Amino acid sequence: MSGDTLPRPKAYLIAEVEVADPAAYESYMSAVVSIVAQYGGRYVVRGGQTVSFEGDAAKGRLVIIEFANMSSAQAFLRSDEYRPVADIRHKHAVSRIMIVEGVIP
Repeated sequence: MSGDTLPRPKAYLIAEVEVADPAAYESYMSAVVSIVAQYGGRYVVRGGQTVSFEGDAAKGRLVIIEFANMSSAQAFLRSDEYRPVADIRHKHAVSRIMIVEGVIP
């Protein structure tokens, strides 16, 4: 069918966050939820128990957020709304953040 667009894969923001000051980090956790939702994100994993089977164990909590696509995930990370909240994370934690595309539905 002409005019149909191919489905785009969802994107998953994956973060490994080693929190240095848990009390101060609480303000980040409270502020980020509504911004994630604003950009269509949905938490899949947010700091639950992690068991390492191969390789080095995670150095902190793991977070996985599902977005509709790569553009939405990048827009969230680059947004004016998130920038000051990210500064809180930068002050109180060390993070590794990546975005990976899922499979095409």
